[in-house]
Parts: sequence; C-alpha cells; structure tokens
Amino acid sequence: MSDASLRIALAQLNVWVGDIEGNARQMIESAAIARDTHGADLVAFPEMALLGYPPDDLLLRRGLPAAIESALSTLAASLTGITAVIGYPEYVGDEIYNAAVVVRDGERVAHYRKQCLPNYGVFDERRHYRPGDAPCVFELNGRQVGVTICEDIWEKGPAAQARAAGAEVLVNLNASPFHVEKQDEREGLLAERATANDLAICYVNCVGGQDELVFDGRSCAVDRSGRLSMRAPAFESGVYCIDWPAAEDGAPAAGAIAEQQSPEALIYDALVRATRDYIDRNGFPGALIGASGGIDSALAMAVAADAIGGERVWAVSMPSRYTADISNVDAADQAERMGVRYDDLPIEDGFSALLGTLAPLFGDREPDTAEENLQSRIRGALLMSLSNKFGHVVLATGNKSEMAVGYATLYGDMCGGFAPLKDVYKTWVYRLAKFRNTRGEVIPGRVITRPPSAELRDDQADTDTLPEYDVLDPIIEAYVEHGESIEGICAAGYGEDDVRQVAGLIRRNEYKRRQAAPGPKVTLRAFGRDRRYPITAVYGDL
Repeated sequence: MSDASLRIALAQLNVWVGDIEGNARQMIESAAIARDTHGADLVAFPEMALLGYPPDDLLLRRGLPAAIESALSTLAASLTGITAVIGYPEYVGDEIYNAAVVVRDGERVAHYRKQCLPNYGVFDERRHYRPGDAPCVFELNGRQVGVTICEDIWEKGPAAQARAAGAEVLVNLNASPFHVEKQDEREGLLAERATANDLAICYVNCVGGQDELVFDGRSCAVDRSGRLSMRAPAFESGVYCIDWPAAEDGAPAAGAIAEQQSPEALIYDALVRATRDYIDRNGFPGALIGASGGIDSALAMAVAADAIGGERVWAVSMPSRYTADISNVDAADQAERMGVRYDDLPIEDGFSALLGTLAPLFGDREPDTAEENLQSRIRGALLMSLSNKFGHVVLATGNKSEMAVGYATLYGDMCGGFAPLKDVYKTWVYRLAKFRNTRGEVIPGRVITRPPSAELRDDQADTDTLPEYDVLDPIIEAYVEHGESIEGICAAGYGEDDVRQVAGLIRRNEYKRRQAAPGPKVTLRAFGRDRRYPITAVYGDL
C-alpha cells in the first residue's frame, strides 16, 4: 500500500438526457471545484453522465456517436490538474457499451465497460448495450483505483475481479433511481462487497427527475471494513469528498455523513424534485391544477408550489351542484397561503347543457357513473383549454390507490401532462400532507381530517365502492409491488372478498393506466415503466 493519501470527489450532478454540451459543462465546472476548492486528486461522475440516463432509443440517433466523441475530446482537454472518471456511451461499430473513461491532463489513461446489464423493473439495458468482461484498474498517487458501473456492484463478480487486478479503492458510477427504501439497500450492499474483497468503495450517484424516474443522489463511501465513511445529501447537486489515508489501519477514511431523512421527507422531496425538473426541462411556464378542496389536489398544489414557486402555479376550482362549500373555501385558503393564483369556474351550466344534449339517448335510465364522469370530463376539458391557451402543463392529481383500481375518470381527472402523486398510496397522501405542514402549515387541517369523496353525487364517499384505504393499500402493495397471489394475500389476514375485488379491479383497469400521465416512481414498483402488464390477458388467481 502506498504512503500517499488520496482525496476523491464525487460529483453528484443533475444531468439532462441528451444535453451533451450542458452535461459536459457541468462536469468541467464540478472538476474545477473538486480541484481548486477541495484539493481532490480524482473526481468521479455518475453513470452515463455525458449523455444522461436512461437515454433509451436516443442511443440509436445516427449523429450521436460523433457528438459524444467530440464532447469527450473537449473534456479530456479541459480536465487538467485532476484525474476524472466519466460515464458515457461507447460506440464500436454497430455495438454500444455503457462505459467509463479515465482522463488525466488531456490523455485517456484507462477504460471500462459495464459488465452486468440490468433488464428488470425500470431497466432495459440489454436492448442497447453489449456487456464488457474486463476489469479497469489504474494508478493514482501510488494507489490502485478500480472502476465499475452501477449494477456491477450488485453482483459479486466485478468487485472481486477488480480486487484480483490489484484495486485498493473501487469507484462505482451510478444512475440509481430512488425508491423510499433504496439507501439502506445500497449501503448494506456496499458494506458486504467491501468486507468480502478487502476493498474500499466510493459510490457516486446522480440527482434529478427524468420522466418517471427520480434520482436521489446520496453518493456514499465505505472503507475496507464496510464502515460508512461518507454520505452526500439527498436530491442536492454538489461535489462531496472522501479522504483515504495512506494506511487505513491508522487513521480512518474521512468524509461528511449527511443525516438520513424520514421516509415522509424523502418521498416529499422526491416529488418536488421530479415535478420541478419535468416542468422546467420541458419548457412549461407553469402548472395548472384542478383544486377540488380534497386531499389529493391539496398535496399536489403544495408539491407544485414548492417545486416551481407559487407564482407559477394556477389553481382552478370547478364546483358542481354536488361540491360542498367548504371544499371551495379550503382550496382558496390553501392557494392564498402558498401564493398560488386561484380562479373559480363553476361547471353547472356546461353540465346541464350536456345532460340536455344526452337526454334523448339516455332516456329514462337512472343516473349512474355516466353522469358522474361527465362532470370530471368537463373539468378536464376546461383545464386542457387553459393549458392550450396559456401554455401551463396540467398536473393530474390522482394517486396510486386510484390508479390501481381505476377509481379515476379517463379523459377527466386523469387529464394532464404529469402526475406527481401517481406512485403515492392514498394513506401516504395523508402522511405527506401532515408532513408538509410541519414545514409550514399550508394545507388546511380540515382537508386532512375530512372523509375523502369525489363529490360527483350527493353524500358520496370513497368507501361506497372501495374498502377502507388502510385495507386497500396493503392489498395493492402486496399484489402489485411484491407479486403476491390472492391466496397468499388472504393468508396474511385480509378478507377474501376484499382481496378478490381489489385484484379484479387492478387487472381490469390496465387499459386506463396505459393512458395515464407519467409520474415519479417512489415505491419499490410503480405503474408504467416499472410494471409492464398486458392489457388483454387472463391470469385469474396468479
């Protein structure tokens, strides 16, 4: 082991898919901070940082290889006085690798290709990439530094291979999406790999929202004994350092360890980060929300205002004959507290007119969901018209519980370009609303304590058609996130009638979810990219 110490900077960046020049500029600026402010010997950037992750079929654009090579040349020439590890897509003939290159003073001194390509959940890497098979170990300050990429650390082979090639410290580049339990999994795994291989590990991750994914950062490092030596904060860009002493049996590795946040804080901040990046990066001047006075729209309004500022959020109340006065009062109250524009557009005239238009065809049939959903669709049409006229994106306010069982109106309250709460269970909507009020009471207390209702008919309550949410949500979680069978869920203590009802609703409403707006993944398994089920299928009790 060398007598030299080693300071490694982890550049936790919010890169933007496709913005090669902008991402390269971020890397140059971060490397300068690592070198000049922190005195780092090495700076590591996240997986695929040059292009952004996941690039999906953007990788197939014919002009991309030349753009990547040009940017790499610029980076190599610009990153002087410090060694840098850069994640990028490598093109070799018709093949593409998820790769990393080590650059130092204009030279490309080492190179690595990701070996373990994930093809589950949100990942689809085997669609585009070829796997590598060789280790990458290079010398820095007399120390042997290895490189791996993301999934490589979740398998045993690549870390052991790097150690066998002489690595003392392993730098692992990541684009690892957030879910609420992810960090404990990461740090536990890093400790396991470190102790198994007598190898210190630095783990650098990106931050930011990318369509249905949100990246939490929380870059970290463990020493050879598996002890956590450094952890960066969640959802914050920055350069974070770890010092590896010359002899680790003397002074311990040293770095700042950010506190772990509560699950409520993490999920709320994930929703804010994802919403901000979606709105800003897609060029929307602001966001529109249907303000019903209910808990879902209240939480969505809070998230939006915290994400982009209340002055860019427009809340629209669209009461009908069934809307309680307190719903309007509470929605207006929250908008005022958060500095959100608030307008009232009653739908009674439009509702009556459309009922009259439909009357000859509806005949003497009793009112049912057709009349209920007509109100929702009028509201969707109004919001989309405002969006067309003023450019704001409509935020759908539905939650995961509703998306699961189809308790949402297609082309009605499902209208929108982004759904901040799409992966948030109803029980968690309440938890997050209460949490947000600990940062400043913006959601009226009555919104949190009132029984939930769609207010589409007299005296309507969600429990008219659904089990209580504290029963519904665990059944959905077991069925959707953990793939439990109906028999297995019943064995856990849930009533068979409830389980079969919920499972049947989940299966029947796949067609609705396919048409839903994207929303950020915050649980183990989200609808959308993370769960790909056929619309037309029979799988009964499976």
